[in-house]
Amino acid sequence: MRKLTIIGSGNIGFSLAKGLVKSGNFQASDIVLTRRSLQSLTEEKSLGFGVSDNNSLAIQGADIIVLSILPQQIRKVMEEIKPSLLPHQIVVSVASGVTCADVKEVLGEDTIVVRAMPNTAIAIGQSMTCIATDDATTSVVNQVEHLFESVGAVVVIEENLMTSATALCACGIAFFLRAIRAASQGGVEIGFHAHDALKMAIQTAKGAADLLLQTQNHPESEIDKVTSPKGCTIAGLNEMEHNGLSSAFIKGIKLSAKKAGGLYNE
Repeated sequence: MRKLTIIGSGNIGFSLAKGLVKSGNFQASDIVLTRRSLQSLTEEKSLGFGVSDNNSLAIQGADIIVLSILPQQIRKVMEEIKPSLLPHQIVVSVASGVTCADVKEVLGEDTIVVRAMPNTAIAIGQSMTCIATDDATTSVVNQVEHLFESVGAVVVIEENLMTSATALCACGIAFFLRAIRAASQGGVEIGFHAHDALKMAIQTAKGAADLLLQTQNHPESEIDKVTSPKGCTIAGLNEMEHNGLSSAFIKGIKLSAKKAGGLYNE
């Protein structure tokens, strides 16, 4: 059984740990979670996870080390663990905008590094995680891919696309949530109570997503099934497009990608 250390067990790190245990691929006792204060790890400890406030000690004996921390904090943590890091240990960075080269600059050129970008749906095992590396072996990439498959879907991409993946998948959760919120507000304006409108918008959005996942159809082919000549759906769609729906979405994703690429240097 492999050993795993997750440094920075906030929402993403703790959700990954719980997902791995739920999948049966790990026992809680095989995973060590760290935070600055042990007092903030009481729930984790009660579930059987190892806990620590000492990152250097926590990585000892780990096969995989997940750096689940903010890009602005990662250099300090890497400098902390560098003296304890062994050549065989796989380092998985979840920090936005931090390249494999950035990690190796601190931890050493021979460090095995894989980047991963999950999103907050990891908390319910529905993450869209993108992973990339500069030169890790296929075997190593497969191990990391297997880790994140326990908490959702995984796509292996080129490293130069990782900031784009951050915008589309990690930031994208917020974009789709805002769209659902807007739909529910529209529902209120046309006569529904707020709680009913929100439930209806959520289920409709979920149905649309599942429709594409299960049929593998293009969105436009499913849209064509709803839009009849001179009908109400096409009228609504065209009004949204006249007001920049698609354009605004695309521009938002592009700006998020630009911002994500600069977080480490800030």
